Amino acid sequence: MKSFSFEGRRELLRRIEREQYDVIIVGGGITGTGIALDCTTRGLKTLVIEMQDFAAGTSSRSTKLVHGGLRYLKQFEVGMVAEVGKEREVVYRNAPHVTHPEWMLLPIYRNGTFGKYSTSLGLKVYDFLAGVKKKERRKMLTGKEALEKEPLLNKKGLLGAGYYVEYRTDDARLTMEVAKTAFIKGADLLNYAKAESFTYDVNGKVSGLYVKDVLNDHRYRVFGKKVINATGPWVEDVIGMDRTIKGKSLFHSKGVHIVIDSSKFPLKQAVYFDTRDGRMVFAIPRNGKTYVGTTDTEYENDLIHPEITEEDKQYLLESIDFMFPDVQLGMHDIESAWAGIRPLIREEGKGPSEISRKDEIWTSDTGLITIAGGKLTGYRKMAETVTDIVCEQLQRDGKPAPKSVTKHLKLSGGDFREPEDYRRFIHERAADIAKVGISKTDAMTILATYGTNVDSVVKYADRVLNETDLPLSIKLTLHYAIEEEMALTPADYFIRRTGALLFDIDWVNQYKQDVIEYMAILMGWTPEEKEMHWVELKARIWEAREGC
Repeated sequence: MKSFSFEGRRELLRRIEREQYDVIIVGGGITGTGIALDCTTRGLKTLVIEMQDFAAGTSSRSTKLVHGGLRYLKQFEVGMVAEVGKEREVVYRNAPHVTHPEWMLLPIYRNGTFGKYSTSLGLKVYDFLAGVKKKERRKMLTGKEALEKEPLLNKKGLLGAGYYVEYRTDDARLTMEVAKTAFIKGADLLNYAKAESFTYDVNGKVSGLYVKDVLNDHRYRVFGKKVINATGPWVEDVIGMDRTIKGKSLFHSKGVHIVIDSSKFPLKQAVYFDTRDGRMVFAIPRNGKTYVGTTDTEYENDLIHPEITEEDKQYLLESIDFMFPDVQLGMHDIESAWAGIRPLIREEGKGPSEISRKDEIWTSDTGLITIAGGKLTGYRKMAETVTDIVCEQLQRDGKPAPKSVTKHLKLSGGDFREPEDYRRFIHERAADIAKVGISKTDAMTILATYGTNVDSVVKYADRVLNETDLPLSIKLTLHYAIEEEMALTPADYFIRRTGALLFDIDWVNQYKQDVIEYMAILMGWTPEEKEMHWVELKARIWEAREGC
């Protein structure tokens, strides 16, 4: 029986050269895993290969919002607002455990970017285009009401605020749930597997790939009728491997976020606000922290580990000072930070903040299908469009291609009849889950994170190893990450499976050694492998914290 684990990965590599796939997807972010889900649910034999961990690129480095694209209304991209606004509700209904409504404050100032009338009208149009449900439609607040919602706002010139709903998410966990659902439906997925070169048939069409296992340098030849390039910032690199080097030109925009403890920045209310230079920035409270972002600057350096500069951090600190002047923060108050790269379609004469976020799809002369651009919120619709193209190209018998079923498909962990059942589920099950030997608080955290997969997490209470002093709650989530979420390294666990390195870095430092020891025992690492993973984790911690 297949498993989405390190052992399952080994088994897949043993048979992969004998398989004949309908579709091979290069890229294991939200776009690639979304395409895999749509393809496999339409009966296509599907493989995903990802050179890093799933979601290790842009899909774990966003502002962590499944949002409706209010800023695109300002740029008159009405179609995009309508589409992503509706898709936001689809994501919420299918995965309420990783997507949560978040009321957002949009302050209005004298001589600011938005006026009272334009904000009211804009939000009303936004509600209409995005199909916002009645209880979440915009409200207009007076200056006094806005300060009641968030007392830290700059009071000078404050006229009022718009109040509307966005959806907060954990982008990496959303990607992981999509990947797991694709696996459950029949897809094969490999992390740490890098596409090295294409293979071609006698007609010069792409027929597969040579793939390298990044962990041991073994190489494999895999065959597929169609190959899709969904590599985000690396789209041009993959196009460069093809015989036909044609395609759109990408603009890499870097977005940086910083995290500050709530004791130093006690934000009560999520705020979307103007900066001095007329851009818009989010400040969002989350589990005892406040994170602020994002920057938007052209970037041409290391795509795997984009650096965070002093200028990036200073820009965000100045933005905080502009909107929340009483907070008084300095560089030393930044606990952690992350940088992500947005792969945008280049538009001559436009700066980073002006370039459209819409996706584009094209097919090369060799049959390679490439998708670039797009937003986290629109991943499912993008996947549907790409899969429509694949089905049309593969259709040979005259029968109509199967239609997408993902609009109403519950994601792994999100099997609730209604999204509102999620909160009730957490409180009703907490005491029962705690019986395995964890606190009720830890039980509620696990329930909140894994949703209806919770029983699959706590079943490991009878199987965890006793060689380390890790708390049982960590052993449970770590064991689950390894056995059912294909976590292969400590960084996978601390960054993409839990998000702890970004939002609770002290916790990571407290348990990092024991986690490495536990993984080494469970996965049978050699001393050299153990040291390699230790060095990598230290580098990621430095990147998030000491680099600040």
